[in-house]
Amino acid sequence: MAIIDSNGRLFGKVSILDIGAAVIILLVLAGVFLFPGTSGSVAQLGVTTRPVEVDLMVRGLTVAEPQALVTSMREEGRLNIIIRNQPAGSVGVKEIQELPRSVAVPQPDGSVTAFPDPRPELGFTLDMLVTLADDAQITDGGPIFGNNKVKIGTQIEVEGLTYRFNTSVVGVRILEES
Repeated sequence: MAIIDSNGRLFGKVSILDIGAAVIILLVLAGVFLFPGTSGSVAQLGVTTRPVEVDLMVRGLTVAEPQALVTSMREEGRLNIIIRNQPAGSVGVKEIQELPRSVAVPQPDGSVTAFPDPRPELGFTLDMLVTLADDAQITDGGPIFGNNKVKIGTQIEVEGLTYRFNTSVVGVRILEES
């Protein structure tokens, strides 16, 4: 009796292809269980946590009642933030500064003076600077909120009980431990 017959069977019973597939499956299983990858997140090893303040600029947000929105944000005290379509947790609101809408008006002497914009539709438009304050992981690449780096220019979506809108980071301050 030949070791491999004309049909490619080992000792006339088992196909060589079946044996090859079984060996590959066993090697994959051995690799997964004997050499598992690192457990835990590498980003959390050797990082410190410090207080961070992040300034968000909101420009041209159209709202039926702008003052009610600002009051609601202040009363809630915390905002849920979403960075790069990933929830990044809840962050405290330190300050909300409403920014005036103005228009440049040329004067007869050639100078330019800023006056409040008189357009009626601006009663439904809100510009504000929101300062968020919370603890964040500090790495060599900067502060991290919810596994996302926060830097000037980062787009952050802010969500509360009755609102959800996009903002842009205009300032990041890493504070000393208090």
